[in-house]
Amino acid sequence: MAKTILIADDDERVRKALCQLFEREHDYELSEQAKDGQEAVEFATRCRPDLVILDLEMPVKNGIEAAKGIKKILPDVPIILFTIHEEIMFNYLPIATYVDRVVMKSDIVHLLADVRDLAPIATT
Repeated sequence: MAKTILIADDDERVRKALCQLFEREHDYELSEQAKDGQEAVEFATRCRPDLVILDLEMPVKNGIEAAKGIKKILPDVPIILFTIHEEIMFNYLPIATYVDRVVMKSDIVHLLADVRDLAPIATT
C-alpha cells in the first residue's frame, strides 16, 4: 500500500514540482497540498499522512509553527522542512523536536531518498 504525503508550500511552482516528483513514484501518493502552515495543520489532522513536507517560510503559520502543531496531533509522523535558507542547517538543533530532517530546495533530487528513509515502504 502506498504511503501518503502532505505537501505545504506557498509557492505553487514548488508544489507542482513536488507533485510531479511523487507522481512518478508508485509507492507514494499525495494526500493534500496546503498553501500555508495553518492549512497544513488542518489537512494533517483530517488526512493523517504518513509524512509531511513543509516549506519554512509560509503565510499564516511558518513551517516550524506548523510542524509544532502537527507533532502535537501526530507525534510519530516524520516531517521534512524544505527550505532555501541554508542557515537553518546550522541552527537545526532548536527545531529538531518538531522536524525530522531539513532538506534544501536546491537539493530536490535527494528529497526522494530522504522521504524513503523517513517513510519506508514495507517489503514482503
